[in-house]
Amino acid sequence: MYDASAPFDFHTPESGYAQLAAALGALLADERDPIANAANTAALLFAAIPDINWVGFYFLRGRELVVGPFQGKPACVRIPLGRGVCGAAAQERATLIVPDVRDFAGHIACDAASRSELVVPLLRAQHLIGVLDLDSPRPGRFTELDARALERIAAAYLDASDFAPAAG
Repeated sequence: MYDASAPFDFHTPESGYAQLAAALGALLADERDPIANAANTAALLFAAIPDINWVGFYFLRGRELVVGPFQGKPACVRIPLGRGVCGAAAQERATLIVPDVRDFAGHIACDAASRSELVVPLLRAQHLIGVLDLDSPRPGRFTELDARALERIAAAYLDASDFAPAAG
């Protein structure tokens, strides 16, 4: 059962991410809807991870990513594959860490306060579902440890969510 009062101690990132993973598992345990799960995942990450100003999902629709549930300031709604950090991570199907978005050619600035970014592609059996995107106002905020931990978080989200078309 999910405990909303559980603290997250990121003084040791490994411990903070372990606590976060346990909380996410409890939060997603009895829900299969991908939008509901994305909304709760984004809210949990935003509340738990220090020094971030935006976290959310973009889902693949045709040849572009369309914003899904997120926490933070209003976001860019559509991102073509290959454009910006999200579009590049989606096209490459690889996690991207950008220490300073000002140095990333083609960066799309939705929030001028964002300085670093981490994007994890959401893949199920090599099929691109979308991306999980985190921004920080602090340059160099994200590390390989963050990337690996958030890849596990993304996998937990994917495993908990049913992406089959809804019966109508």
